[in-house]
Amino acid sequence: MVGCFCGELSNHVTLIIRKSAIHSFGCYTTKRIRKGTLVVEYVGAPLSYEEADDLYDDFENTYLFGLDGGKRIIDGYGVAAFINHCCKPNCETDQIAGKMWIIALRDIEPGEELTYDYCLYDGDDDAPCYCGAKRCRGSLYSAAHLRKLKKKREKAAAAPAASLASVESAKAS
Repeated sequence: MVGCFCGELSNHVTLIIRKSAIHSFGCYTTKRIRKGTLVVEYVGAPLSYEEADDLYDDFENTYLFGLDGGKRIIDGYGVAAFINHCCKPNCETDQIAGKMWIIALRDIEPGEELTYDYCLYDGDDDAPCYCGAKRCRGSLYSAAHLRKLKKKREKAAAAPAASLASVESAKAS
């Protein structure tokens, strides 16, 4: 069990790591967390974007978190690294004074798994979501990134058809 003092000392939050129905292991609270509470800081070794990209070339799962719009990367190793993605999360993230915090979006009851929307914004590989939310978008990518990927894939699919049409047009002449 891991204890974390967040906000004022009276807001003592106790978090534990255990098996998760969403993905592998998850982070759960043993005490009620009030909406707006700074639950836990996402801590880890700082990396440049290039270092992070090189470090995890051959790994499917990472614990990387981008700060300052992805200019700084944290390679997470703390309790917060076990907080899973959900399309209808009970927490959100916010950068406060150069640190990344997990903040309760609503009151969270003892025994609940902590989640936040990862909103991944780079990459072309599939990043399937298993959160089980009623309106799950099926991906860890943000809705905006999914729209960009869709346009990119549609353009790539249209390119061979356009090439074939120009080849056939040239043969007809």
